[in-house]
Amino acid sequence: MRLLVLLLLLLLGALQHRLWLGQHSVMEYWAHQNQLTKIEQQNAQLARRNHLLRADVTDLQIGLDAIEERARNELGLIKQNEVFFRIVTPMEIK
Repeated sequence: MRLLVLLLLLLLGALQHRLWLGQHSVMEYWAHQNQLTKIEQQNAQLARRNHLLRADVTDLQIGLDAIEERARNELGLIKQNEVFFRIVTPMEIK
């Protein structure tokens, strides 16, 4: 009877060891869950970025207003008969 109990305890210990520390263990499962959460967050950020880029492309395809705005901001476009003013703050003066 004692031998059977000892054998069952050893078997239980071996199974517990494999469950918590072995290959495909609970710890490994939790690590994969954490990785999955991080990847899902990255995918959500990339999806938001893609949505913004898609909106920019649509704006550029639809009208000239977006193109003009981008030219003004990025290339310094000034139309004919417009006056350009630049306000310099003390932080910009060197």
